Amino acid sequence: MNIIAGGSDTVSAALVWAKAALVKKPLLMKKLQAEIRQLFGEKKLIDEKDMEKLSYLRAVVKESLRLYPLAPLLVPREMTKKYSVNGYEIEGGSTSYVNLWAIARDPAMWENEDEFLPERCLWIGMAMAEMELALANVVCKFAWELPVGMKKEDIDFEILPGITMHKKNALRLLPKLLIA
Repeated sequence: MNIIAGGSDTVSAALVWAKAALVKKPLLMKKLQAEIRQLFGEKKLIDEKDMEKLSYLRAVVKESLRLYPLAPLLVPREMTKKYSVNGYEIEGGSTSYVNLWAIARDPAMWENEDEFLPERCLWIGMAMAEMELALANVVCKFAWELPVGMKKEDIDFEILPGITMHKKNALRLLPKLLIA
């Protein structure tokens, strides 16, 4: 049950982050929708075998995960022996944490590190077929609009504390069915 709940919770959180990033950049949303619609037209539902054809979708998912990692801190590791890293001595038996969030936003590694740019060269080698599949279907079938009176500048990217990175404030979007 933990595997199923954990998997759906993280995918759900990841979808919210990806949709928030896309709504803030409508041209990127249109580019993604165009890729999906060009390949699949009026197809009722996109499935796993279609994923290999969606290169821009894959870039969107990976860029979203770079900016909004599902687990910003990797699982702690215990040092088995003494190590020296960049002049710092780490004693054996010490616990180390890898801050994936900080690495993914390191200006020494990324140009415009805080900007959502799916076109950039990505290093994340994760297979996120479930998220790709869900995102492909929700952007293919729906136009996502902001509620009346809300501007894209009103979308915040504040984070709740916890192991899975959730948005602090709910993402409010209105789906408009595009394909019946």
